[in-house]
Amino acid sequence: MSENDKPVSELGYEEARDELVGVVKILEQGGLDLDASLALWERGEQLATRCEEQLAGARKRIETALASTEKDS
Repeated sequence: MSENDKPVSELGYEEARDELVGVVKILEQGGLDLDASLALWERGEQLATRCEEQLAGARKRIETALASTEKDS
């Protein structure tokens, strides 16, 4: 996965989600040694956290926009 070279903090939601899907597929296939599996799992955890952060940010923006719209009404 070439995305592994990019820090998780620099990934957008779609990039992080797509890479996370790839990580899950690789882990489900098995066959990796313990160190490689753990490293991949850790990357997956970071990616999941990044996705959650991105979604929380989007949710906050929507809530702010809705509150602003209601205030203007």
